[in-house]
Amino acid sequence: MKDLTPSRESLDPIEIASIDEIRELQLSRMQWSLRHAYENVPMYRERFDAAGVHPEDLLTLADLAKFPFTYKNDLRDNYPFGLFAVPREQIVRLHGSSGTTGKPTVVGYTQNDIDMWADLVARSMRASGTRPGDIAHIAYGYGLFTGGLGAHYGAERLGCTVVPVSGGMTERQVTLIEDFKPKTIMVTPSYMLNILEQYRKAGIDPRDSSLEVGIFGAEPWTNAMRAEVEDAFDMHAVDIYGLSEILGPGVANECVETKDGLHIWEDHFYPEIIDPETGEVLPEGELGELVFTTITKEGLPMVRYRTRDLTRLLPGTARSMRRMEKITGRSDDMIILRGVNVFPTQIEEQVLTIPKLAPHFQIVLSSDGRMDTLSVLAEAMPDASGEAERTALASLLTKKIKDVVGVSTKVIVGEPNTVERSQGKARRVLDNRRKE
Repeated sequence: MKDLTPSRESLDPIEIASIDEIRELQLSRMQWSLRHAYENVPMYRERFDAAGVHPEDLLTLADLAKFPFTYKNDLRDNYPFGLFAVPREQIVRLHGSSGTTGKPTVVGYTQNDIDMWADLVARSMRASGTRPGDIAHIAYGYGLFTGGLGAHYGAERLGCTVVPVSGGMTERQVTLIEDFKPKTIMVTPSYMLNILEQYRKAGIDPRDSSLEVGIFGAEPWTNAMRAEVEDAFDMHAVDIYGLSEILGPGVANECVETKDGLHIWEDHFYPEIIDPETGEVLPEGELGELVFTTITKEGLPMVRYRTRDLTRLLPGTARSMRRMEKITGRSDDMIILRGVNVFPTQIEEQVLTIPKLAPHFQIVLSSDGRMDTLSVLAEAMPDASGEAERTALASLLTKKIKDVVGVSTKVIVGEPNTVERSQGKARRVLDNRRKE
C-alpha cells in the first residue's frame, strides 16, 4: 500500500492546534450553542428550566454535566420540525430515518450547516488519504439516508471527481470501478465484501484495481475485516463515523497514517462518555456510552445527545483532537443491518398490524456469505394455519417490513405455538452472525 499520509501544510490549523486552543474554542462555541438552543427551541427551554440550569451557567466545559440529556425519542415527540432552532424557511435540506412508532426522525440543515458538513467530510476524506483531483466512487445509499449525499458534498468540496453510483447492482459497481478507475470508494463495510466477492466471480484480481482508499461507515466493523479488505485490494481501509441527529458522516474519522481510532472533529462536536445506567460522566479512557453536544449547528442543535454507542475516549495521536475507539456495541437493542438502523419494536409493530398473526416473533441474524441477513420467525393464529395462508401471511409481512422499516427480510410463518416462548424477558433477537 502507498504511503498516503497528508502533508502537515494541507491540514486545517485546528487539527494540529494545542489542546488549550481547542478547549478555548469549544467553550466559546458551546456557550453560543446552548443560548441558541435555549432561546429558539421550546423543548430545550423547558428542559433547562426544569433542571434549574441556564446557558449562562456554563463557565467551564465541565459545567456541561449540569445540563439534561437529549434522546432519540425527543425527535419523534417533536416530529417533524419541533426541534428546529431557525424558521423552517431557513432549512435548505431535510434528512430522516425510519422510526419505531411509524414516525421518522427528521433532521434539518441551514446552508451554513451544509457547508460545515461538506468541510468536515472533506477533512475526513483527506485524513483517509484522498486528495483533490482523485475520483471518488460513492456506493452509500442516496436519499433521506445521510450517507450518500453527505459523502457526495464532501468529496466535491475536497475537489474530487464524484461517481454517485449509490448502492446495489454489484456487478455494475465492479464494472464502473474497472472503467472509471477511482482511487477512493465510500461504502458500508459489509457491502465492500460483496464487491470483493463480485471481483472474484468475475475472475478479476482486486489487487489490480485502482482503489487505494476505502472509507467505511454506517455500521460497525472489525479490524479483522479491515485486514481482509486491505490484503484483498492492496488498499487502505479507514473508519468514518457519524449519525444523522448530530450531522451525518464526518463527525469523526480515522487517520490513514495511524488507523488507531477515530479522531473526533472537536471544533464542531463536544464528546462525553457516560455510565449508561447512571448518566455519570466517566473519566477519559473508560468504556461507556458516547454523548455528543453540537457546538456550531444552526438548524438542529443537539445538547448532550445520547447516541447509545459504546466506546471510550483516548488522547489524540495523528491529530490533536481526541479519538474514540471503534464502536464495540450498543446500550440499547438497536440492530444495524447493512447501514440501516432496525429496532425489534419496529418488527413487532408490523407483526401486530396483521390480525391473523399471533403476537409472538423472533428475529434471527445470520451471515449469508459476506452480507448480514435478517429473518423473522412468526406464527399464524389457529384459524390461519394452512400452508397456503401462512405463505401469504409471510409475503404480506415481508412487504410491510420492507415498506416501513426499509430492510429486506426473510419471513417464515409457522403453525401456532412454533415460536419460542420465554419464561422471563422475551428473547427477541438471536444473533448467529459470523464472529470475527
